[in-house]
Amino acid sequence: MTTSAAELGEALVGWLARAGVTDVVVAPGSRNAPLSMALWSAEQGGGARLHVRIDERSAGFLALGLSKARGRGSRAAVVTTSGTAVANVHPAVLEAVHSGVGLVVVSADRPARLRGRTTNQTTDQVGIFGALVPSYDVATLADLDAVPSAPGSVVHLNVQLDVPLVPDTPLAVPSAVVPGQKHPGTPFSGAFDPGLPRTELEKGPRTVVVAGDDAGPQARQLAEAAGWPLLAEPTSGSRTGDLALRTYRLLLGTDLGARIERVVVFGRPTISRPVASLLENPDVEVLVVPAAGIWPVRPPHSSVVEAPWWAGDQPDDPAWLGAWRDADQALGRRIDRLLSNEPVLTAYDVAAVVHAALPADGLLFVGASSPVRDLDLMARPTPVGSHRKVIANRGLAGIDGTLSTAIGAALGRSRSARNLLLVGDLTFLHDQGALVIGPDEPRPDLTIVVANDDGGAIFAGLEQGAPAHAASFERLFGTPHRTDLASLCAASRIPHLRVGSRPELEQALGSPNGGIEVVEATISRAGRRDLDARIRDLATDPGQ
Repeated sequence: MTTSAAELGEALVGWLARAGVTDVVVAPGSRNAPLSMALWSAEQGGGARLHVRIDERSAGFLALGLSKARGRGSRAAVVTTSGTAVANVHPAVLEAVHSGVGLVVVSADRPARLRGRTTNQTTDQVGIFGALVPSYDVATLADLDAVPSAPGSVVHLNVQLDVPLVPDTPLAVPSAVVPGQKHPGTPFSGAFDPGLPRTELEKGPRTVVVAGDDAGPQARQLAEAAGWPLLAEPTSGSRTGDLALRTYRLLLGTDLGARIERVVVFGRPTISRPVASLLENPDVEVLVVPAAGIWPVRPPHSSVVEAPWWAGDQPDDPAWLGAWRDADQALGRRIDRLLSNEPVLTAYDVAAVVHAALPADGLLFVGASSPVRDLDLMARPTPVGSHRKVIANRGLAGIDGTLSTAIGAALGRSRSARNLLLVGDLTFLHDQGALVIGPDEPRPDLTIVVANDDGGAIFAGLEQGAPAHAASFERLFGTPHRTDLASLCAASRIPHLRVGSRPELEQALGSPNGGIEVVEATISRAGRRDLDARIRDLATDPGQ
């Protein structure tokens, strides 16, 4: 017996509720109309909150941001029509898979009998996201019942919908549609899972704790118990307390870095070549705590440990920790002194001001490429328990979809004291469609700070930015665009303010207007390579 499109739409609402889905993002289309209408009806009855976006890529990243803000064990869903619409969700799916964030993708499809027959807007959608994502072809209620609904993972439901796509009578509000009723999303507690076997660590090797993206507070807890230096990325959730080091990336290139004998790794280290080199050093013992994501962190010569625990009654060698802390504080002062003498606003200034503007219980989303690395150097560790949440798309570390993800995160963290987004100009332009939001859609309070240097600054510090490649650099990697961001914002009715100095930026961030607003900080790429070199030299030549 065939199942009507309306019946599948109503059944999907119930499945999403059982799967703990609290928010659903819909991109408009004809084939997915039965699903969209059922979800709209469910929202009227108190079901999952509905969001509508005209661009499927933006819709996918918006759902990703909603899932990231909710915490582990929770997920949002994105619903698309057929054809290329499904493919446009793929970047968000890959980011979710590699960062261990839950996401449900629901694609509408023609009935199986119409596949492979040149039917318009019909392709092979089953398994379109590859082997990393389980894909289910749903044609009946029984097919849907067979799809596991446990929350937390990434799953693709390809729903076959036959005509009629619109019911003769309005859909009734389904019963039992309260999202998360059976499987509520569980925010990450930060405590060690008592069910995991502990790995006791003892004194001996000179040890540091590396906290990569989404490491959580366990990294800090271990570092504090053992008295070890904490090398925490800004999006680790561990950059708090007195042991987190601001300048660790630079210090790894000094004698302190060369003396490291053991590393305990939490989360997913993604932003530092010095950290990657440390983890690949065969002379260093590397202990890796399993992290989220489809491919766990496993450097060569490493061992996997569960719930590492400090076995000593007292912290380890205080001289080891003291040397790192003294070096970090001294180098931080030298960096701040150098930047204060720069004649123009720098990207490092922008990162420092944005982080300083993040209040307790606030949310900061940071873009890939230069901004997250600038923030890594400038973000001072914050007090434990202040609940400053700093997140980013670090699963594959792409710049695409960043604005959409940040908007989703801000919508998902409804009690945030303030929401900030720090991005570069290319990241902003890559996802400018995220600013196209309908008048009836939920909008968060979000201040978007764009460090605009008219191109790709990160490449200036990489191999292709060397003087030998100057002839090809600007066109291939610098990629100037000359875009007027004020006009772009005006087209979307987004308030815009341009600043060119640190005091102006501090003042702009000190008085948010509410809603989505853009603060453009104009900086220059000229001299970036030289500035980075001078900062690196401060670590090896304290006399500068």
